[in-house]
Amino acid sequence: MQLPPLSLYVHIPWCIKKCPYCDFNSHAVKAGLPETTYIGALLNDLAEDMDRFNINRPLQSIFIGGGTPSLFSPEAINKLLEGIKQRAVVAEGVEVTLEANPGTFESTKFAEFNALGINRLSIGIQSFHDNLLTKLGRVHNQNEAIRAAEIAHLSGFNNFNLDLMFGLPGAKPGDSENDAATAIALAPAHISFYQLTLEPNTWFHKFPPKLPDDEFIFATQQNCQRLLAENGYAQYEISAYGKPDKQCRHNLNYWQFGDYLGVGAGAHGKIATRLPGRIIRTAKAKNPESYLNNPADNRNDQMIAVDELPLEFVMNQLRLRKGFTLDHYQNMTGLAAASLEPALSDCRQQGLISLENSYYSCSDKGWNFLDSVLEKFFP
Repeated sequence: MQLPPLSLYVHIPWCIKKCPYCDFNSHAVKAGLPETTYIGALLNDLAEDMDRFNINRPLQSIFIGGGTPSLFSPEAINKLLEGIKQRAVVAEGVEVTLEANPGTFESTKFAEFNALGINRLSIGIQSFHDNLLTKLGRVHNQNEAIRAAEIAHLSGFNNFNLDLMFGLPGAKPGDSENDAATAIALAPAHISFYQLTLEPNTWFHKFPPKLPDDEFIFATQQNCQRLLAENGYAQYEISAYGKPDKQCRHNLNYWQFGDYLGVGAGAHGKIATRLPGRIIRTAKAKNPESYLNNPADNRNDQMIAVDELPLEFVMNQLRLRKGFTLDHYQNMTGLAAASLEPALSDCRQQGLISLENSYYSCSDKGWNFLDSVLEKFFP
């Protein structure tokens, strides 16, 4: 079985304030950030994972997410990056992404982050309307959002992403279209455009805000997608739009069922072995204090059941416009192509999946009913 490309995800769980819609493992800062202690724990975590999985493949991408990793000082991020290079082989031209939020405190660090080797930013804008940002519990305003993108350009980043959300509480006709137009005018290389969902274990799930109706949301989505396409942002995944050659390589590796190490509180990973059908999911302790104080109890590894691999694979691959080939499926899972049947044939007969140039991908109908497509691959 061919081992897939390898990425590294690093989770830094602290943020200024927990947003009411956020279901990521993030924790509002209550005192000072334990930068030195946490960076040390991350590097020990990485070294132990490299050893126990006998990793000798180079890292094709590094993604530092959160939380708000840009709250950490450039000195701490530099120590992290240097420590990674000492413990792992890093591919030439590696993509290194750092998640950041708008705001003077973080934006002023962008040039220093770029000088350290961070070559891609992902900036959490969500909206350029102050009233919508307030409803989302964001701590930045419209002007700070615009300024963050401008500072990214001035700091030398020719590859950065802006996150936008639609279907927001209080949104009026044209609000999201205006957000998309404003983002396009700021000329990022990549735009993430996704619908607000009320996820379990969030404040919004417990106290749901009034959202626009489905017809409004669908029209908004179509209008903005058309605007993005007209301005050269090609949709390559359900919520990802990029300029030519500016797709997020790290996320592409996830969606193409590649491998990734996950270090940090609450981080997840996926590692294939050379034995067909034996793929391991990893998870680390979510609570930052537990992660720091009880390193021996941090790990939770689970072998993916063989009969669940077809679903695990298509659940990622069918998010991509391009889809997948049967050769890629067999290389990534170690399973025979027949293990996708009869679900694959059923989907083709119902017009949910198409086959073109050896690639199986969702039709427009399939993308609109992706949950129904995936249900067919359940064990």
